[in-house]
Amino acid sequence: MKPTNNNVIAIALPKGRLLTPILELFEGIGFSCVKGFSDSRRLICEDRDRQLRFLILRPADIPTYVERGAADMGIAGKDQLLEQHRDVYEPLDLRFGACRLVVAEPAELHKQDDPHSWSYLRVATKYPNLAEAYFSRKGIQAEIIKLTGSLELAPLVGLAERIVDLVETGQTLKENGLVEVEEIAKSTARLIVNRASLKTKYRRVQDLIEQMRAQIETHAARVCV
Repeated sequence: MKPTNNNVIAIALPKGRLLTPILELFEGIGFSCVKGFSDSRRLICEDRDRQLRFLILRPADIPTYVERGAADMGIAGKDQLLEQHRDVYEPLDLRFGACRLVVAEPAELHKQDDPHSWSYLRVATKYPNLAEAYFSRKGIQAEIIKLTGSLELAPLVGLAERIVDLVETGQTLKENGLVEVEEIAKSTARLIVNRASLKTKYRRVQDLIEQMRAQIETHAARVCV
């Protein structure tokens, strides 16, 4: 599907934990219209002077919107990009939203468990493709149970012995009696671009990329001082 054939650049932003630093990034560039997302349930806003349209979406949907041209650009976690393998251009690591995709299991199980002895596992996850590929590389047969939320509950009720989930500090795992066993991948927020938009709106898209890059470098320099 081709991107919108007008002069507006549509940028998809994710709901949830990444939204606050993303809004700070765009406000730092001078896009004040995004402030309206902070304290409302708005799903769209426009900067008509700059011909920009911002969309708020579920994080997992953003790669699809960008790949299919419903958005020219978007911000998505690297975890989603690895899971979905969408055909998008990924020009920029935004360096925030750092987290890790890990295998976790109940603390009681962990006391006598040896990951080197794994041959068959039942695993609950939101990331079935990444989980299956990881265990396949290790020669482990894994029954993957796809869930969309509350993964920590799965081992507690016997749905699965282990989970593959995204963690930031590991506190949620700890609060639910789970222990991290292995790390599968690291993730940060990434800027992604529709490949057709990169050609048809090259100068405007490239200008936005460079503005974001400069803002990130400025922020990083301040943090290091």
